[in-house]
Amino acid sequence: LLTSNPETSGRYHSAWLSMMYPRLFLARQLLRDDGVIFISIDDHEVHNLRLLMNTIFGEENFIATVIWHKIFSPKNTARHFSEDHDYVVIYAKNNNQWLPILLPRTENADARYENPDNDPLGPWASSDLTARNYYSEGTYEVESPSGRIFKPSVGTYWRVKKSKFLEIDKEGRIWWGPVGNNMPRLKRYLSEVKQGIVPQTIWKFEDVGHTQEAKKELLELVKFESTENVLDTVKPSRLIQRMLHIGTEKSDEDIVVDFFAGSAPTAHAVIQQNIDDGGKRRFICIQFPEPLPEPETNLKSIADIGKQRIGSFISKITAERQKPLEFKQNNQKEFLGFRVFKLVESNFERWIGTDDKSTETLEKQMVMFKDPLIAGWKKEDVLWEIVLREGLSLTSRLERIDNEGKNEIWRIHDDDKDQEILVCLDKSLNKNTPKDLTLDKETRFICRDIALTDTLAANLALQCRLKTI
Repeated sequence: LLTSNPETSGRYHSAWLSMMYPRLFLARQLLRDDGVIFISIDDHEVHNLRLLMNTIFGEENFIATVIWHKIFSPKNTARHFSEDHDYVVIYAKNNNQWLPILLPRTENADARYENPDNDPLGPWASSDLTARNYYSEGTYEVESPSGRIFKPSVGTYWRVKKSKFLEIDKEGRIWWGPVGNNMPRLKRYLSEVKQGIVPQTIWKFEDVGHTQEAKKELLELVKFESTENVLDTVKPSRLIQRMLHIGTEKSDEDIVVDFFAGSAPTAHAVIQQNIDDGGKRRFICIQFPEPLPEPETNLKSIADIGKQRIGSFISKITAERQKPLEFKQNNQKEFLGFRVFKLVESNFERWIGTDDKSTETLEKQMVMFKDPLIAGWKKEDVLWEIVLREGLSLTSRLERIDNEGKNEIWRIHDDDKDQEILVCLDKSLNKNTPKDLTLDKETRFICRDIALTDTLAANLALQCRLKTI
């Protein structure tokens, strides 16, 4: 960090580390105790990332560093080496509470199991009965059905003692070859193996996709006017799906957060994984509106690419669902959609501190707070800010209530927390509105202060049996 480098703000890697630290710190705060984080990184910063993650997550919560074979064919134009891989660094919030979900068994994995002797226990694969680790009871001789005598080769030992060997041989769990004349091997039955495969630390592009596949996916869903705007570091959705399979349960309604969404392959992968296994995962994708090299009609920033991709993919899925007998039924009735929120200034005036304590200055401040909403506020923006301020989820449903024209009332319901609030943003409140809404002390009703006359405030307190209002 102290090596001078004029091309990177004077301190090598410092800008990148300063940018990553608060995001990773926040990511840990957001994780459940049994949560896990996957970070895709290249060779240039992986060593610094490990040190950073050890500081934030603790070295004891390191899980693995996966090598992703990302290149379909080597780059012959490379000056030194063709960089064919990236890394995926994995940390758990709590190593004692997180375990990876086994990957589904493949046809190739099951194809290794056969049943040439019609064993009633089903298909099996054989494994070596000897090992190099010394075992004091592992130096005996055994006789095959054909009469041949076998013993471990020099430097190896039987894995089990002789009494155990004879027992499993009697059970038919020893394979002596087609005519009973081979070195004995142990039968391992398909019915007894784990109903899944432990994740490995090398992910081949055949299994999780490569960069060319990723770019093809993007171009199928986003229509670019200029090739200059096509992102170079796109991830294939199959790569993200591998992470989702390992790190999320389809039955837990997990929330997947991507702090560097880019073209939103994470959203793509979450939707596809839910379709594949009937899960109810949800996603939050965060992307700075970084301008594109050549702004287009409908695409001005990287965030716009992500929005168009998600919308196009959902439209594609919706169209497929309308075709008879061509779509999986497990998720047929689920609603597909997404919301876009932008970080903006608050819609509420902020008290500006000042050393001027004169009456005139304080009066100006108080006049400003007669109605705390800023000039030019928009109804939808205020409603969603109220959702956040009241601690409700951004997945809440907003519904306008028919109030016979007396006032515009909004019901905001959060299904996740099973909470509800009523909101009125009108300048004045009709005297019959509280009665029509059947407000009581269990109801959260929010309105503008200027809408409450003294009489209305008193009536509200009486109706809701409140001690204060």
